[in-house]
Amino acid sequence: MDARNQATWGGRFHSLPSQKMLHFGESVSFDSRLAPYDLACSRAHARMLAHVGILTRQEVDDILKGLDTIEASIRSGTFEWKIEFEDVHMNIEQALKQLTPAGAKVHTGRSRNDQVATDIHLFVKDACKRLIEMLRTCALAFVDHAEQHLSTPAPSYTHLQRAQPITLAHYCLAWVEMLHRDILEFEQTWHAANHCPLGSGALAGTTLHIDRAFAAKALGFVDANGEPLLTTNSLDAVGNRDTLLKFAFACAQSATHFSRLAEDWILWSTAEYSFIHLPDDYTTGSSIMPQKRNPDALELTRGKCARIHGNLHTLLTLLKAQPLTYNRDLQEDKPAVFDSFDQLSMIADLIGDLVPKVIFRTNRLKEACADPMLFATDLADYLVREGLPFREAHHLVGKLVAKAEELGLPLDQIPLQDRIAISPYFDLRIDGLFGFDQSIARRNQPGMPAPECNKDRIAEWKKILRS
Repeated sequence: MDARNQATWGGRFHSLPSQKMLHFGESVSFDSRLAPYDLACSRAHARMLAHVGILTRQEVDDILKGLDTIEASIRSGTFEWKIEFEDVHMNIEQALKQLTPAGAKVHTGRSRNDQVATDIHLFVKDACKRLIEMLRTCALAFVDHAEQHLSTPAPSYTHLQRAQPITLAHYCLAWVEMLHRDILEFEQTWHAANHCPLGSGALAGTTLHIDRAFAAKALGFVDANGEPLLTTNSLDAVGNRDTLLKFAFACAQSATHFSRLAEDWILWSTAEYSFIHLPDDYTTGSSIMPQKRNPDALELTRGKCARIHGNLHTLLTLLKAQPLTYNRDLQEDKPAVFDSFDQLSMIADLIGDLVPKVIFRTNRLKEACADPMLFATDLADYLVREGLPFREAHHLVGKLVAKAEELGLPLDQIPLQDRIAISPYFDLRIDGLFGFDQSIARRNQPGMPAPECNKDRIAEWKKILRS
C-alpha cells in the first residue's frame, strides 16, 4: 500500500511529511496515555454504528475483538506506537485495520476532533474521582488529629507573629476546610466533564444518521437518572478546552493549599518553633552536616506546586488566541494536564501518609500560648463589654502593651498602679483574662475555636467526608 494512503489525510497530498515534521508534529509520545479512554470511545462508537445499522453485527464483533487484542498488547507493553501515525487515535485505528477489514469503518461518523474531546472528558472524570479519594484521606487524617486535640492549646499567627490563642483542633480543621473546597472543585469539574462531545465531528457534526445519546450512555455520560448528557454545540464541543482549564485550576488550587501546609510545617519543624516532629521516612540528611534533618517531602511539595501553577498558565496562554474551532495548538494541552494530575497525585498521596504520622509537640505549643501578649485582644473585648468604644479600647490596650515593653515585663505582670494610671478599668478584674481556658471558652460561636464548637464540627466532617 502507498504510504500516503496510510495517513488519515493522505488522499490529497503528493508526498509524505518530512522526518522533521513527523517528529515535530507527533503526539503519540504523550497522548498514548489516553489509550484506555480511546479504546472505550471506539467500542461505544462501534456499538452505536451497529445500533443504527451502519455496521453489521459481524463487523462490530470483529471490531470489538480487534480492540480487545490491541488493549491486551498495550497492557503487556508489546504494542508498537509509531510516530508516522501521529497520535493515539490513528495508531489504534491503523492497528485495528491490520486485524480486520471492518477496522476501516470504525471512524465512520466521527473526527479526531470529537474523538480527542471525548477522550479528555473521560480522562478528567477518572482523574477527578481518583484525586477526590486522596483528598478525602488527607482531610480525614486532620479530622482524627482534631478529635485528639480538642482542648490542646496552640498559638495562631498573622504576619508570622503570634496573634491569639486557639486550639490545635481548630488549626487542624482549617486544613479540612481547604481540602473540602478542593474536593468540591473537583466534583464540579467532574460534572463539567460529564457531557459527551462524541458525534460533533470535525466541527459541524455529520450527515449520517447516528445516535449520540446511545454512545453517551455507553460511555457513562449520564445524569443521576441515567439519562444521557450531550454537549449542545458542535463548534464549541471540539474547540473548547474549558474542562481542562477547570481541572488545571482545581489542581492549582489544591496544590496551593498543600504548599501552604508545607510552609507551615517546615517552620513548625525548625528548632525555633519545634511544634511538630516529622517522621524519619519523610526527611533526609545533609551530605556534609551530620546533624541536619531536612523536611524534603514538604519542600518538594512547595516546588511541585510551582510546577502545577505553571501548567495552568500554559493552558491559559495556549487557548487565549485561538479562533474557532479546533487548531493543532490544542495538541499541547495534554502534557500540562497530565503533569498537573501526576504531580498533585504524588503530593496528595504523600501528605495523606504523612499527616497521621506527624507528632505535635503539645508542650511546646502550650508554652507558646503562655505568652500574655496573646490575650491583648481579650483585654480590648473586656473594655468593650464595660461600655467603651472598640477604637478607644484598642488604644488603651496598646498603651498597656507599650508600658509592658518599657518596663521589660510580661503583659500580665505590670504593677497595678501603672495599669490604673493608663485606665481605671485595668484593675484587678483583668487578672482573670490571661488564662487560655477562659479565653477559648469565650470563643464559642459557630466557626470559633471553643472545644464544643469543634466537637460538633468534627461530627459533621466525619459525616460529610465518609458519605
